[in-house]
Amino acid sequence: MPSDGEDEYVPWVQQFCESFGHDYFVPVAQEFIEDDFNLTGLSSQVPYYREALLTILDYQVETADDDDDKKLPNKAILAHSAELLYGLIHARYIVSKPGLTAMASKFERNEFGTCPRYYCDGMHLIPVGSTDIPGSETVRLYCPCCNDIYIPSSSRYLNIDGAFFGTTFPGLLVKMFPEIENQCRLRIEKFNQHDFGLKLFGFKINELSASGSRMKWLRMHLKTDADRVEYDQCELKIPQLAANGDSIDDGGDGDDNDDDDKTMASD
Repeated sequence: MPSDGEDEYVPWVQQFCESFGHDYFVPVAQEFIEDDFNLTGLSSQVPYYREALLTILDYQVETADDDDDKKLPNKAILAHSAELLYGLIHARYIVSKPGLTAMASKFERNEFGTCPRYYCDGMHLIPVGSTDIPGSETVRLYCPCCNDIYIPSSSRYLNIDGAFFGTTFPGLLVKMFPEIENQCRLRIEKFNQHDFGLKLFGFKINELSASGSRMKWLRMHLKTDADRVEYDQCELKIPQLAANGDSIDDGGDGDDNDDDDKTMASD
């Protein structure tokens, strides 16, 4: 029969995910951690990589506190290395099918919070990192509805490295689960952003004024065929419109401008 100590034993991964401020993490399967292919390149990023890996896998590791050997890490350094290694493994795990499924469950339960923007109507957020390099920036929250990122509202998450979630995960989650895009589409159709604007005594403020909403176009979505045509025309340059509203082909202007530049440079 197992002893009392074995009954109370909690695996390292479970302890890490249940720690304060680690609500965004999901437990990585042990089979994923034991596969050397999934750990390619991490040994150069994590100090005391071997000892940290054994710690995550619940093996007993000797430290400098147990032995006078200076080559061994102390418990504090080993704990930091193990957390760093697990975070980098976690970033790779959540872009796999089991990891995406686990994170999608958290997203559905709204464990990452909701978007503070009014027009997003409480859209669930997704954790994201601005870079895949650890130690650069803390975790941010991405809204698939307004395509913007936000700082977590609670300070408990401000010490989590953004590289532990990476830059790939949010886009892959949205593509793997089309219902997320459907939720965004319903929210976009529900609200008409043109209905709101700053007013002075009942008159709307012109968008070209200093206090006007000049950046509203950044959050606009294509709804009609005319909007898509205008977007295609503006993708590479600003089209010149004729009196009837049709665009004018100014392909020859670019050569003239180049000649003028060369003339000015030669002078």
